[in-house]
Amino acid sequence: MKLTDTMIGQGNFIFRWRSYLPLAIVPVAALIFADGFSIAAKFSDAARARWDIFCMLLSCAGFALRIATVGYVPSLTSGRNTREHHADVLNTTGMYSLVRHPLYVANFLVFLGFCLVLKNAAFVVFAVVAYVLYYERIILAEEQFLESAFGEKFREWASRTPTVIPSLRLWQAPALSFSWRTAILREYHGVLLIGAVFFVLRMIEGVAIQGRAAREVLAASTLQLWIFAASAAFYAVAYVIRKHTSWLSAFGRGP
Repeated sequence: MKLTDTMIGQGNFIFRWRSYLPLAIVPVAALIFADGFSIAAKFSDAARARWDIFCMLLSCAGFALRIATVGYVPSLTSGRNTREHHADVLNTTGMYSLVRHPLYVANFLVFLGFCLVLKNAAFVVFAVVAYVLYYERIILAEEQFLESAFGEKFREWASRTPTVIPSLRLWQAPALSFSWRTAILREYHGVLLIGAVFFVLRMIEGVAIQGRAAREVLAASTLQLWIFAASAAFYAVAYVIRKHTSWLSAFGRGP
């Protein structure tokens, strides 16, 4: 079997289980931190606060890119389905005119913000390499599917559009108007994820790495706590609306 076929097979497997496979990074992270290769303790409180805000803004930039991508695309594309690849149309405008995989670029920015906030160089290097190998296989599998589904149209778009490094000169206006309902429906989970991760990681850093009391760390983490609380409230409201109304319905949205 050719190497590319093996990688595509791995990509299809990863795609189906991509909601759970990233959890494998947790025990590896624990081993790396056990070696004490962290510079978190060397940060002053002011420097730590500035760095944490930078990391949070980086992740928020990635999330904003996700919103700018999914808010302009039709239903049944660029979603969170994990069972199999699916696309009724080929997205080639908006963010997809700049780069073929804007959602994976966005995910990288979110993920990088999560990694950098831990202030551990070894973990960041490991996580970035793992991310590249992980999504490389998903991209290969996804592009094979798109080529088989759309043929020459996909090949023409792929020949002019970069894989993961955006080219601003290629911008084409989105084919659809922006839909906040679509964006909220597909991304309200991400709001809670970002709020929860930065709060939890701040607590882990303070208690496990700095050796401070949980109450003291909580008192010094007002920003993270408020963001977490706001994100949880937003998630709860969006969840109730999705479950009990049709306001967020994106069905029938097409070009």
